[in-house]
Amino acid sequence: MKAKIHPQYKKAKVLCACGNTFETRSTKPLLKVEICSKCHPFFSGGERRIVDTAGQVERFKRRFKIKE
Repeated sequence: MKAKIHPQYKKAKVLCACGNTFETRSTKPLLKVEICSKCHPFFSGGERRIVDTAGQVERFKRRFKIKE
């Protein structure tokens, strides 16, 4: 590999839209994400959690009158 062409790799803080924060390593000091492993339905430990950012789920339920 060539020397002195790669960016600095340092600690970075990750901020999720759900409020979860954690540290990782990246070339940027701050990363903002919409979905993390805490709020994603696949990784939420079997909890039935729906990630909805644009109100699409509520609109669907209202349209077809679905009750939980």
